[in-house]
Amino acid sequence: MTLLEAAEGREYIISKIETDDEELNSFLFSLGCYSGEAVTVVSRKKKTCVVSIKDARYCIDNQLAKAIIV
Repeated sequence: MTLLEAAEGREYIISKIETDDEELNSFLFSLGCYSGEAVTVVSRKKKTCVVSIKDARYCIDNQLAKAIIV
């Protein structure tokens, strides 16, 4: 399932990132978002998700959330 489909408040483990964009991969890696890392969806709005990764919160758009497989 993708991060966009994940339930709010539950911790998931990232299994892979599905993107061919190396710049996007590097950006996610710099946030601590990579395979094996824990991620929690804190809240969801119309076009964004607030996620918690390594005790930090980030607001990511739905397109990016679809690329993160948990």
